[in-house]
Amino acid sequence: MSEAIDEAPSADFAPSPLSREALAHAFADLHPPLSHDAAKVEAERCYFCHDAPCVTACPTAIDIPGFIRGIVTGNMTGAGQRILDANILGGTCARVCPTEILCEGACVRTAQQGKPVEIGALQRVATDHVFAQAAHPFTRPAETGRHVAVVGAGPAGLSCAHALARQGHDVTIFESRPKPGGLNEFGIAAYKMADDFAAREVEFVLDIGGITIVNERTLGRDLHLSQLRVEYDAVFLGIGQAGVKSLALEAESLPGIMNAVDFIAALRQSGDFATVPVGRRVVVIGGGNTAIDAATQAKRLGAEVVTLVYRRGRAEMSATTAEQDWAQTNNVAFRFWAAPVGFEGEDHVQRVTFARMAPSVGGGLQPTGAQFSLEADMVLKAVGQNFQQEFHDIAPDINSGRIVIDPVKRQTSIPGVFAGGDCVEGHDLTVQAVEDGKRAARGIAAFLAEGVTDRG
Repeated sequence: MSEAIDEAPSADFAPSPLSREALAHAFADLHPPLSHDAAKVEAERCYFCHDAPCVTACPTAIDIPGFIRGIVTGNMTGAGQRILDANILGGTCARVCPTEILCEGACVRTAQQGKPVEIGALQRVATDHVFAQAAHPFTRPAETGRHVAVVGAGPAGLSCAHALARQGHDVTIFESRPKPGGLNEFGIAAYKMADDFAAREVEFVLDIGGITIVNERTLGRDLHLSQLRVEYDAVFLGIGQAGVKSLALEAESLPGIMNAVDFIAALRQSGDFATVPVGRRVVVIGGGNTAIDAATQAKRLGAEVVTLVYRRGRAEMSATTAEQDWAQTNNVAFRFWAAPVGFEGEDHVQRVTFARMAPSVGGGLQPTGAQFSLEADMVLKAVGQNFQQEFHDIAPDINSGRIVIDPVKRQTSIPGVFAGGDCVEGHDLTVQAVEDGKRAARGIAAFLAEGVTDRG
């Protein structure tokens, strides 16, 4: 039985109705930094555990008790350097990491007081302090004469490039977009990465020297793996998951229906939030962090009603509980156990029809036979991304849409070609991509040390 909504929606799909002042407030820094005094007080809550579970929970294994002790003793520069030595994108991770399920989720303070040490906030204070210094914290050694190509200027590629530069190797990064940064620059909510922080962090990474970025070069179009293997001593692929999954529904190409990642990227690159189109009634399809970011930002742009619809229940959402709560704080409505089955509209989307779903044997889903419709003049699809095999000549082995690598060496099936980040892991955590880049750099360094000269 269909729960149809009879009222025809307005076709408003225009720039934000809010003033620039209101938008500046809506997209201001989500968590303003702690003062140094406040950071010292919070840092003193740390037990400085010997076998700290917070370190184990951090994919990049930052010495968390060590850097927090630096804050307590007033050595803010040393604290920041300790973080960046393990995670060169520690500034971004301090802003966007799901600390509640990583380091802070493992903090022993939680069991006693119900409140972990604010590790993410402390990390931001320390890294911001280092970024404000004139001198770069790392010194590049003498050049080795080796040159590595990195494909993709996202977190994995930047991490790999910086680790290689710290060893004296030259690195050229090829990036398909007009600017570097990857997910950090194009795929994260603006209020999490305020004040052009992603771009400033890239410049910080490059300040070590020995790294060149070439933008608007796409693998498989004007960049080919076979040629890179000839021209460079080794290659790292950090190409992410650029493919966006389709719903495969009729009328999916109607104006007003777009991929959530494109909406977020357009907002991040607009330069003026007041120019970003947003619907009055927005429906977001999906249950991950991208869906949350898209829905929340649509509401903050001035959408009257934003509804996030997910095919399973709340507990199955890949978005963290904190992200879910944040969306609801922003008056995003949630609808669960519903899958889209059709779009309606002539020159513009007007309505989305959903089938009610229920769990089936084996963990799948099955329709219950009931349906309902939601008015929408904007639909944002956030149903997942996948790896697109873009190589025109040769390619590493692919399994289930991901590049297969040696788990220790991080090398693909092609000698001298390494990979990491989302194209290998299949998720969108910046901190994991950074660790992948670091590990691949170690594998590349070992490969170069073997003196392999065959680039073909």
